[in-house]
Amino acid sequence: QVQLVESGGGLVQPGGSLRLSCAGSGSIFSIYIMGWYRQAPGKQRELVATINTDRSTNYADSVKGRFIISRDNGKNTVSLQMNSLTPDDTAVYYCNAQHMLFSKMVYWGQGTQVTVSS
Repeated sequence: QVQLVESGGGLVQPGGSLRLSCAGSGSIFSIYIMGWYRQAPGKQRELVATINTDRSTNYADSVKGRFIISRDNGKNTVSLQMNSLTPDDTAVYYCNAQHMLFSKMVYWGQGTQVTVSS
């Protein structure tokens, strides 16, 4: 069992930056593939970025070159640095953990709102 708690969301102007953090507890953090997803109003939840146990990363095309995902297994945290934000990035952002061996073991945080507006 993994518990995930996101923080760092808020209101930011277009072109600005935000850093989201996700704190995990309850299991061995390092054996989970960690990810960030987002869901905008009226849209399906979509992948933003993932970071594997070997720290390899994967990004949605829409955020490549602007967002950076990182993890600190010692602190049980995963972060998402978001730069050059646009109104299209407005969404609720969710932290996700997927067991590296048992793919059906998936956990979600409660989400944090990111609003990009002038």
